[in-house]
Amino acid sequence: MNDEKLIWNEKSSRIVLKTVVFDVTERHSVSADGLEGDYIVCNARDWAIVIPELEDDFLMVKQWRHGEKALSVEFPGGVIDAGEDPDIAAGRELLEETGYKAGKLTKLASFNPNPALFSNHVHVYLAKDLTKVSEQDLDEDEYVNFFRLPKSEVISKMGTPEMPHGLMLSALGLYLAHKN
Repeated sequence: MNDEKLIWNEKSSRIVLKTVVFDVTERHSVSADGLEGDYIVCNARDWAIVIPELEDDFLMVKQWRHGEKALSVEFPGGVIDAGEDPDIAAGRELLEETGYKAGKLTKLASFNPNPALFSNHVHVYLAKDLTKVSEQDLDEDEYVNFFRLPKSEVISKMGTPEMPHGLMLSALGLYLAHKN
């Protein structure tokens, strides 16, 4: 099949639910051969994930995840503010959640977390040459512990109940590919 026949054209969109974190939209689209349908898409701001490397360790955070109803060990990161450059957001999130500043920040990739349902992207960075410059500076509803964890332990535990976040597994895969 010709790729042009795979493309759907959005004819209209309406917000079904507006939340603090994302909007749920219903998009009415038409296929190249005229099939019409309504599709649900979550519109959220882009996210940044930072992989802070400290010698043989990663700097990790632990926080409550409401969807999982459990604590989750993850790389630092968060929502990119409206109009904020992803590079700036990555450095800001690292500083806010850990008090560390990166001497070198390398973008590993950007990708859509689930293109079937989401319109946003996640930007993954490797942070090196870390310096502790402040204490945590968390948002009012943000409760985060941070700590060092050996890289080997992060690699072996990623995808377990302690580290269930799929985007962190993707970030770790990008890190491992970058190191090879």
